[in-house]
Amino acid sequence: MSSAKLIVIYPRPKDLKAFDDVYQTQHVPLAVEKLNGKTKVVSTRVLGSPNDEAPFYVIAEVHFPSMQALQDCAKSEGGKETLAHAAAISSGGNPIFLVAEESVYNFDPLV
Repeated sequence: MSSAKLIVIYPRPKDLKAFDDVYQTQHVPLAVEKLNGKTKVVSTRVLGSPNDEAPFYVIAEVHFPSMQALQDCAKSEGGKETLAHAAAISSGGNPIFLVAEESVYNFDPLV
């Protein structure tokens, strides 16, 4: 059985420092507290692009053990609150929300 994840892609904000502050001090703690059923949260800051400035600033991935667990979380009050907060803090435009199924392929670097 594959795991599932919610991916949130934030456009480059108008004020990077202000976004970083609210993301780290408000949004991440809210997600940790309210997103029931998650197994981990991975947050990636986009540093650049071969085409100059990247259009996206942060890509957040919230991992769940199953699609059902992700759906249950999204329907919950905590899930709704967290998703609404993600949209509210995104000053560069609406964030992109994606639901994905994940398959992992590990490679031995010595082979």
